Amino acid sequence: MSDQDAFERILASLYDAMLDPAQWQETSALIDEACGTKGNALGIGEGPQDDIRVISAGLYYGGQRREDLEREYLDIYHPIDECVPRFRQLPDSHLAHTTDLYTAEELKTSPTYNELMHRASAQDSLHVRLDGPDGSHIAWVSADPVAPDGWDFTRLMLLKGLLPHIRQFVRVQQALAKTEALGTSATDLLDNPRIGVIHLDRRGRIVAANDRARAILRYGDGITDRGGVLRARVPVDHVRLERLVAAALPTSSAATVSGSMLLRRAAILSPFVVHIKPVVAPHMDFGAQRIAALVLLVEPGRQSRIDPSLAAETLGLTPAESQVAVWLAEGKTVREIAVETKRQERSIHWHLQQIYHKLGISRQADLVRLVLSVVEFV
Repeated sequence: MSDQDAFERILASLYDAMLDPAQWQETSALIDEACGTKGNALGIGEGPQDDIRVISAGLYYGGQRREDLEREYLDIYHPIDECVPRFRQLPDSHLAHTTDLYTAEELKTSPTYNELMHRASAQDSLHVRLDGPDGSHIAWVSADPVAPDGWDFTRLMLLKGLLPHIRQFVRVQQALAKTEALGTSATDLLDNPRIGVIHLDRRGRIVAANDRARAILRYGDGITDRGGVLRARVPVDHVRLERLVAAALPTSSAATVSGSMLLRRAAILSPFVVHIKPVVAPHMDFGAQRIAALVLLVEPGRQSRIDPSLAAETLGLTPAESQVAVWLAEGKTVREIAVETKRQERSIHWHLQQIYHKLGISRQADLVRLVLSVVEFV
């Protein structure tokens, strides 16, 4: 298999993992195979650069997760690891060898380097720091190379080429996590009321959109639908949007790639965050119309206000039930509603069951659609 074929296989697997984090195991194994490494680790942190808190970490060897080593490093070695402050100061996307992050004396005395990294096959590893979305930080570590002669130019270039795609993977994961849509298929995403979802065919034309996306396109502030094709309001944004869509669609000459951008709206509104990712066909489709790309429209800080009394009157709900229904339509989770009302989550779920029974529905997505269809935003 050529290096280009291996690269494209990794990208295809990475795009699957964007929707389903469980697929990262397979993606990690492909990276090890293509780059000739014994394993790799991906970590996410948040906070100022001098005080980053690790919020997610995954260490995989040949696709098998090593939670024992993860816990051991985070609980015991991370607080005393001499390389951590130097790693945090690395420029974005700069590959650094493990030995460059320790002094000559530390290479002899560091418990992390001489104990854990020895057992974890990471004394000849490569480290890279990436700037993540919303001020987060991404750490990606490639464990020791399998080949005894170490890192060669080809493998280094392959790792370097994967960096923007790793960053994009994290961007989409975080966007979906915030809307409680992780682990959802491209088709099932259409039921999510908290994020705009659009399916494009191989020509870049809209084949499906969920209620939230249709409302955004209909309003036309930032992005609209012109004859089945997405069009940005600001000309310079439209040029970039066209490029991102074209890059995500299948061609005979180039690998499809995922991308993100901001779409400007009216001055008083925050811009949309747009993520566009390819949807790889699992098998030959013989030219049938299918989803070729997925567009996610995220509205940072969206605070829609709905009159609960109107929902109560129209849907026949009690004041408490209508408030729960409205909060769900505004994007709050059951946990957030419980905190807001100082109640247990099971109490909120009980209200939901009463609402479902009254309205003859069984899903939260159906409830949100009903609320949005009969109320006006104020």
